[in-house]
Formats: sequence, C-alpha cells, structure tokens
Amino acid sequence: HNLGSWAEVVSSMEYEMAKRLGVKSSHIVFNGPFKPYQVLKEVISDGAVVNVDNLDEIYDLEKIALDMEIKIDIGIRVNMALGTYMAWDRFGFSLESGSAFQAARRAVSGEKINITGLHAHIGTFILDADIYRIEVEKLIEFSKKLKDELGVSIKYIDIGGGFASHNSLKGTYLSTVDNVPSFDRYAEAICEPLLSHFKPDELPLLILETGRALIDEAGILVTTVCATKRLNNGMRAIIVDAGVNLLFTSFWYNHEIISTVDRGYPMEDHVIYGPLCMQIDVIRPQIKLPYLEKKDAIIIRPVGAYNNTQWMQFIHLRPKVVMISSKGEVSIIRETETVDYLQELERLP
Repeated sequence: HNLGSWAEVVSSMEYEMAKRLGVKSSHIVFNGPFKPYQVLKEVISDGAVVNVDNLDEIYDLEKIALDMEIKIDIGIRVNMALGTYMAWDRFGFSLESGSAFQAARRAVSGEKINITGLHAHIGTFILDADIYRIEVEKLIEFSKKLKDELGVSIKYIDIGGGFASHNSLKGTYLSTVDNVPSFDRYAEAICEPLLSHFKPDELPLLILETGRALIDEAGILVTTVCATKRLNNGMRAIIVDAGVNLLFTSFWYNHEIISTVDRGYPMEDHVIYGPLCMQIDVIRPQIKLPYLEKKDAIIIRPVGAYNNTQWMQFIHLRPKVVMISSKGEVSIIRETETVDYLQELERLP
C-alpha cells in the first residue's frame, strides 16, 4: 500500500489487519457475503467502501443510516453469465434474472442509500483475457440502465480479480509463457470497452484485485530432503520437510522445482512427498530430477499467493519467513512457531 495499492477485505479480521498496516479506511474495499451489523456500522463510520452482497445487508445499512442520520454510499455486487465452465453465481445479485436491478431499486427506494459503484468477481486464474471484456461490457450496460431508470450515477467499477500468475495449473499442457495473458493483454480487454463507452471526463474509477498475479512470483519455499526411497513401481521418492500443510496450492499447481545439487547422474522420475502422515501429502506426483540425497535443498516456486494465508499447524509447526530486499538484505518477517505459541490460547478445565 506504500506504493498506492488499496486493500480488499472480506471480514472484520482482515479489515482490522489492513488498518493496522496503515491503509486508510477510504482505501479499503469491504466485500464478502457476511458483514455483521456492528462491523458494517464501524466501516461506514470509518468511510470504507462497501459492496453489498445481499438484501439483508441493504436492510442493515438502512438502519445504520437512520441511526447515524446520514445517507450511505454503497456498491452493488453482481454476478453474470459469461459462458465459462463454472459460473461464480454464489455472490451478489444476478444480472440475467433481474435480481440485481431489483436490489438496486430497493436500495434507493428507502432514500437512505446512494449506489455509487458496481462490483463483480468472475472467477479465478482466468487464462482468457476476453472474459474480462465481456464482464466490463455487461457492467457498463447495467450502469446505463441504473442511470436511465433510477437516476443512479456510477462513480467506480470494481471488476474483482482472477488474474493468473506464472504458475502451472494441473491438467494444462501449454507452458505458462504461452498460456498466461500478459498484463498488457488483460489491460486491453478491460480498458477498451471503458474508453469506448465513457467520455474522458466521465470515466469511473476502475478497481482491480491484482493479488496473485502480482505477489505469487515474490515467494519461494526452500525445503530439505529428509529421506529417499525406491517405490514398487520403480520410481524414486524423496521426502522433504515441507508438505501440503505449508504448500496448499500444490493441490492444483505443478510448481517449478529446482534442485540445488547436481552430482552428474542421469535425471530420473521422482515423486516428492511431504512429511505428513497422509497419503495426499504429495508436492509433485512425478517430476524429473537429478539424484538427490538426505540434507540436499530444493527450491519450490512461485508460492507467494494463497500459501502463507492458508497454511496450518497440522502435525508440524510453521517455519520462519524471511524477506530479501532488492539490495540483498535479509530480514525475518515471521518467526518460527513454538509449541508454547501454539498452546497460548488453550485452556484446560
């Protein structure tokens, strides 16, 4: 956020963390399907951006507006049919069914709420940039309907996230170089419809959740070989000290694996297991690697997104995290966990 990024949060915990990190409340976008009344009241008092997900939130906001004697600005979250294999229709109001327009009409009818924004989130790890073009065009069309029929002027359009990183999804055959759209390609698909539909002085603020696409490349995991064995099928197995407890994304990515040692032996197929007592603790089911021995280090990358936020103390404690600056300076930004830390909140009756 020191470089200008806002924060997008979906819970009171994340909201509090964003504020502690110094993000201004006016630069925090509060999304998600669960916003308790007192939390809503706090974020409205602070001046954060709120995108409503359901009618119950609209009812709560009307009560808050009445209690605070103010008129509240909100965004409406919508979902839409885009022809993708998995519709993200759990969140917000449907454009196609008309419920999005009905929700907007209900929101402004009480005269306690202003609709100032539209929000949608259409998927994850989206490899077809033109899906965003369709999304933006539908949001523009809806904004015009709101303007013509309800007199609503949209000040921002939040198109959500889903931008892909250069990780390799399991089941894809093309390399990430060929498969993942560039930032320029995403920008073209998103901005062309906006620039063609709005005059320069009428352009709404564009909000993006760039998350994974920006930070995935920033993270690597260094792990150590703990043991090796030969399996019944002839494949060589290595057991490392990092498993799915630390690397949640290994369930859907084939991460790049780099050996730090090469003893000159031929490459052969390996399976990489984590240290957990679970059959599913597999980092890579098959990958060609050089001959590795106990205490050899391997590097797994990129792992900057959705790993530290989803890791867990299952069987093993979590390791320290270090940050390496552009100047090569190393700082510990999270200490290694201890059993005392793990049991800090526990109480025996």
